[in-house]
Amino acid sequence: MERIERIREFGGWLDRYTHDSYTCNCRMTFSVYLPPQAEAGPVPAMYYLSGLTCTDDNVRVKAGAQRYAAELGLALIMPDTSPRGEDVPDAPERYDLGQGAGFYVNAVQEPWSANYRMFDYVNEELPALVERKLPLLPGRRSITGHSMGGHGALISALKHPGMYSSVSAFSPICNPVNCGWGHGCFGAYLGEDREAWKAWDATELILAGAAPIPLLIDQGADDEFLADGQLLPEAMQQACDAKGFPLTLRMQPGYDHSYHFIATFIGEHLAYHARALADA
Repeated sequence: MERIERIREFGGWLDRYTHDSYTCNCRMTFSVYLPPQAEAGPVPAMYYLSGLTCTDDNVRVKAGAQRYAAELGLALIMPDTSPRGEDVPDAPERYDLGQGAGFYVNAVQEPWSANYRMFDYVNEELPALVERKLPLLPGRRSITGHSMGGHGALISALKHPGMYSSVSAFSPICNPVNCGWGHGCFGAYLGEDREAWKAWDATELILAGAAPIPLLIDQGADDEFLADGQLLPEAMQQACDAKGFPLTLRMQPGYDHSYHFIATFIGEHLAYHARALADA
């Protein structure tokens, strides 16, 4: 774990690291914000999973999360969205497959399976690494994400009951087995058995009886990807209603899919996670 950048912010430190990942079989990059409280002792952490085409850089530059994290005493863990490198498979003609589009699943199809294991990276390798090396409270974690990363945050919490104290999402891909982005990536990474895809779909996991955890989702009502059927929050709402699953879905009038939307509500999400982590 090699630190390649350090920036002072709001009394804490924004650091960027690289390391050799045994899960993704390549050099991975992630960013961490440690609030000023971390200088006195370990702090809880919130993981933020970014969306299609993004890296760890998008959220740390655009979301304005560090100011709130410093006030609340939360660390921010911000991984990349996929494995990268010259030897890592890619689909350069597509923005929604390959590097920048790991979809937070464990690929089982060639040529993707050797590297594209982002689910295990986010939920196993990365937490073990940062909790061993940084002043973080072991096991005191929450998770959120945007778009593809919102999908990743939701399935991470649903497939690992008890691992996260709370979960939220911004404009998540709620039902990827039924949208174009999901068809393209799931078919490539997971194969053509669509029943197998359901294990990586938050809506389908809820329908299959996932252990309840309160879900907080903010969705821009003027999101261009909501209009073209990529996000499908209505499918998640229907699944939660059918199963009595606790969901707060807030449709935010006038907001789109951008980081302007995320920056508007990120403080509320961090406060939500801070309350859950305080009670953990």
